[in-house]
This record gives sequence, C-alpha cells and structure tokens, in this order.
Amino acid sequence: MTKQIHLAAQLPGIHNVTVWSDPRSASQMAIGSFVHLARTAERGRFDFFFLAEGLRLREHKGRLYELDVAGRPDNLTMLSALAAVTTRLGVAATVNATFNEPYEVARRLATLDHLSGGRAGWNVVTSFDAFTGENFRRGGFLAESDRYTRAAEFLATTRELWDSWAAQDVLADAASGQFVRPGAGAFAHHGEHFDISGRFTTPRAPQEHPVIIQAGESDAGREFAASDAEVVFSKYNRLEEARAFYRDVKGRLARYGRSPDDLRIMPTATVVVADTDEEAAAYADEITRAQVSPQTAIAHLEAVWGRDLSAYDPDGPLPDIDPEPESLVLKGHSVFRTGRAETARRWRALAEERGLSIRELMIEVHGGQTFVGSPHTVADAIDHFVQTDGADGFVFATHLTPAGLDDFVDRVVPLLQEKGVHRPDYTGTTLRHHLGLRRRPGTEHTSGSAREAS
Repeated sequence: MTKQIHLAAQLPGIHNVTVWSDPRSASQMAIGSFVHLARTAERGRFDFFFLAEGLRLREHKGRLYELDVAGRPDNLTMLSALAAVTTRLGVAATVNATFNEPYEVARRLATLDHLSGGRAGWNVVTSFDAFTGENFRRGGFLAESDRYTRAAEFLATTRELWDSWAAQDVLADAASGQFVRPGAGAFAHHGEHFDISGRFTTPRAPQEHPVIIQAGESDAGREFAASDAEVVFSKYNRLEEARAFYRDVKGRLARYGRSPDDLRIMPTATVVVADTDEEAAAYADEITRAQVSPQTAIAHLEAVWGRDLSAYDPDGPLPDIDPEPESLVLKGHSVFRTGRAETARRWRALAEERGLSIRELMIEVHGGQTFVGSPHTVADAIDHFVQTDGADGFVFATHLTPAGLDDFVDRVVPLLQEKGVHRPDYTGTTLRHHLGLRRRPGTEHTSGSAREAS
C-alpha cells in the first residue's frame, strides 16, 4: 500500500539552522512570525507545528553564545495563541521532565488540548547538565541516569492525572444541582520520584492524552520509543541510516503489544526549492555557507577540541594540537557534550582523506540541506524516502523566519497531493487523527527513557 506522508513544521530558533542575519528574516519573538509559519503549515495540511524548549542561554568561553538566536518565548504560551488562529493544525511542544513537576505539566498540556480542540502534543525530554540546572531551585540535583528514571515516572504520573477524570464526570445536571461526580479528579501516586495525591483540576481533554513525542537515539531511548512514544523525532535524514533506524525501532514495538502503525518516525529535514535543480543547488550552497559561517566553524571546532582556537584560519587546515576532552568551552549544547575525543578522531580522518579546511569540514558534518531541487525533484525524493521505509514523514526546520516554508507549501505540497501521498484536506479535527494513531489506554505501563533536550 502507498504510505501517506506526515508533515510537520518547526521554527527552530536554536543551533545554526536559522539564518537570522538574512535581510528577509523577521523577529524570532513576535507573534506575527509564528502565526505566518503556522498558517502556512496549515495551508499545506501539515500534521502539526512544533516548538522546542531551551531552559538556559548557551555560553561559549564564558560569554553568551551570540552566533545563534538567543532568546525565545515560552512554547506552551505561544502554542496557545496559535491554537486560536488555526483550526486543524496540531500544536506540539517540548516540555522538560527534569525541572518541572507532573501536576503543572499535566494541567498545562490538558488545557492546551482543550483550547485547541484536541490538537496538543508533548515532546518529553530530560536535561543533561547542572549548567541548565543553575536556573532552577533544585539545580543539578540528579545523576544523569536518574533523570531518565524520573522522566519515565513523570510520564506515568501525568497519565494518571489525565485519567483521574472520566469522560462522564462532568454532569452539569441543573435539575439535581450536581456539576461533577463525587470522585472526579481524585488521584494518588506514590513512587520513587513523586509522592502526590489530591484532585486534578482539569476535566478530560478531547484526545484524553496529548500525543507523546520522543527523540532518543540510545538503546534506552529506542526502547522508550517502542514502549511509550507515538512520534519519534530522528536525526537520520540520509536514506540508508534512516532505514536502519526505522527497522530497529519499529521492530521493537511488538514486545510492547504495539503495531508498526502505532508509532510515526519523522526525521528533522530542510528543503530548498527553485525552478531548476541547478538553481536550487546554488541557493542551497548559499544557505549552508550562511549557516556555517567562519565564526560558527571555529566555535564548533572549539566545542570538540575544548580549547581556544580563535587564532586559526577557518579556511585553513585543522589544528595539529590534540583536543582537551575534559574541557568544556560551549555550555548548554547537547551535540558536543559526549564522545568528543572520538569525534575529533573521525573529523581529522575525514579532513585528511578529502583535504578539507576547518569550515569545509564543519559544512560536511553539520551543514547541507536534506531535499534540494525543482518542485518535482523534491516531491519525488520525499516520496521515495517514505515509500522505501526511511521515515513516515518529516519535521521541516526552516532557515528563514517566517517565510521559509512558503515555496515548499506552494510548489511541492500540491505535487505530493497529486501523487496521492498527502491529504488534499484534513479529514479529522485532532492531532491523533492526523497522524493515524489509536487512542492509547491511559493506564498503560510506562518504562524507558526520555531524550535529552537540545
């Protein structure tokens, strides 16, 4: 059977994806930017619009990291506003399970599901460092392994809270004067990380539970995806790697009593569309070089080498000095926190094999666009990727705010619709329906690990 392609949009505001220096780029904070992108995604009949979360501004060599966008609004607040100016588009947010509490998160997500008419999704993450924890009362109060067990119990607890209201608990019986059933909202959870009891304030939401999203790559993360997640964000947007990840994660579902259709795997992707393949390739190169500027190339190299390399020419060869793997010069960036000695070894081997300069190497390992070409070329490539089980769809991160998705929606989406692989119109009202997901029983056992926040 021909698979339907699931599409989502992300306004990144993090990493070096956003080219904020482009004169066409608008505010990363203004509501108008978010509204434009969300409405464009809805016009393209996307499944959902996603906002990540950052709980601390990054620092590079002790100073604010100024090369990426610094600062963004609270994502659940922004998505609540977007729910009012869209009618079908799902609204999904990252919410951290390390520095929040189940009651407040369950209440905010249930409220978003009510406000949006059943369109809410939750990307469950943990925070890996005490650097982020310094912004909070508890700080770095847990070992990394314990943050995973806390996140698993966190998710289980929020599900208990959502299920504390049954669909029939709101009576609103004017004749008897009874508004709710006596037991509505009662809960009690006694566990290793949470010992809470009381009454949950928010009646059952339209979806019962928001769609659960996850993005772990480790073995524990893949088990979490198989046991509890309903959407997985993947970094694998090269076809062979993506197929291997897809087979592995989908193959784990059966032991949790789930089928392959109970989980959608959606890599993060970028797209560049122009009239011809040649024009698109030239434009993609221009975008990539803006994303990996000379300053960004040096900063990323310093993050792995653990030392000041500002004296080196970004268009010259890699340093002939060894990295200092225990030194951390870029804080708050998960990409560079582990395995840096091995990363440096691989980078040096690649640079020597292909004669790459520092900047060329950084473009090779951190740059490049996923889908590049004419509308027909891009549509065919996306369709082939999904039909050959590299993914169930994609989360598109735009380099330009807020108009970076316009060409794709106007020129590529109609071709996907003509192929019969993307919906011509919404057929349901909830995010769960868009994704073709069943309603999950709220009392299902929860285990595994949440992913680390970016």
